[in-house]
Amino acid sequence: MEYSDKVFDHFTNPRNVGEIADASGVGEVGNAKCGDIMKIYLKISDDGIIEDVKFKTFGCGAAIATSSMATEMVKGKSIEEALKLTNQAVAEALDGLPPVKMHCSVLAEEALRSAIADYYRKQGKDPEAIMGCSGDCAACHSHE
Repeated sequence: MEYSDKVFDHFTNPRNVGEIADASGVGEVGNAKCGDIMKIYLKISDDGIIEDVKFKTFGCGAAIATSSMATEMVKGKSIEEALKLTNQAVAEALDGLPPVKMHCSVLAEEALRSAIADYYRKQGKDPEAIMGCSGDCAACHSHE
């Protein structure tokens, strides 16, 4: 399997690792097939800017690299901008992923969306009305 230099860099030197104790939103997703689990913590300002983002990932090098890159891509952005982040954009930012590892970038996107949904619920808002989904990716995938 060929990995880009960026994937190796984000795997060996992951950015934004850890937890945020008073997180505005927390999202956790997992892939039963490969065993990867990602948890993303968001600190969101009153004006809807992602001030801080941290992650904890249990998984392969590609899972760690995609988590790291996704957090880098949304830090300092608005919630609206973060919701536009796609797994394809994460993979491209890492200069590509092997096809068998693309699911890792999907997990990174889903963990972020799950954390944003959690933030909306904590604000007393319905994430489905805002995001077009509940943010419960596992429930959606069980229908596929």
